[in-house]
Amino acid sequence: MRLFWLLLNLPLILWQQGIQTAPALKQAGLEQIAVPPEQADAWQKAGFKPVAMSSAELESRQRLLEPRVAGRANVASATRRPWIDANGWRFARNPAGKFYYDLPAGRAALAAAEAFAYNADAVLKIDPADLEEAGKMLAFLRSLPQDTWPPIADLAVVDDGSPELDEVLNLLARRNLLFRIVPDSGSQFPITIKLGTKDYPKSEAADPSAFAQKIRHQLGDEKRSLRIYGTEVVIGRLTVEGKRARVHLLNYSGREADGMRVRVRGMYGSGEARAFGHDRVTLADFVAAEGATEFTLPKMGIYAMAELTAK
Repeated sequence: MRLFWLLLNLPLILWQQGIQTAPALKQAGLEQIAVPPEQADAWQKAGFKPVAMSSAELESRQRLLEPRVAGRANVASATRRPWIDANGWRFARNPAGKFYYDLPAGRAALAAAEAFAYNADAVLKIDPADLEEAGKMLAFLRSLPQDTWPPIADLAVVDDGSPELDEVLNLLARRNLLFRIVPDSGSQFPITIKLGTKDYPKSEAADPSAFAQKIRHQLGDEKRSLRIYGTEVVIGRLTVEGKRARVHLLNYSGREADGMRVRVRGMYGSGEARAFGHDRVTLADFVAAEGATEFTLPKMGIYAMAELTAK
């Protein structure tokens, strides 16, 4: 039972309600669920593909934030940028990790898309009210190619395990500054961030927003592999394999994004996109010039994947 889930590599819904709820799960299109070990046999006999998961196993996983745009009334800010609770930096920091969401109503679909976009091993404890929407998102994700292509990064970060680094990684991800965690030495990247050094003192990391802005200036926008224009609530992930690239786009706002412009380094001759709630979406104003490709995604809800092919 567990092997099937790992091969499919989709986020897994934790369902702790009894077997009497089987019709609701079937109506939502869910066959593969995590259940308490004592219920696994009953769910299997009912035609499901259960994964037995004890409370101890669940709690051994790293617990994640609910993905959202969040207000932080107790945090002073010099800018009006929205604060996003997102988990991509945690997945990038620990690609082999095991994760767990405990979600309130209204967050299941975005959490499932977030885990899928980063190819993460994640279990979602959802509000029963989200069952239908979660089923729709998982059906959409099953229709997409599993993305095992190498993620692209423009800079490196040495992980010292400090709490200061947590917010630095968070802000880098939110600003779409693509990074890779590296050992203490041997980085081949033009920028390697190691807190506590002369170039990156921990005192600067006390203001993560300013620190991320410093890194952006050091890197230079023209050298960034991925840029997203017209919104501050969409976070992207870029993977590349040979002559093809995939751009994962996660919209944390809770509202549809219209006319979003995306720039990818590299010359690509064509592209197509799939967006949750819209299925296939035509990439508008597609232009490849001066070492980069730009396109507009006319409509996007929670999540979209664009695939580009080089000339």
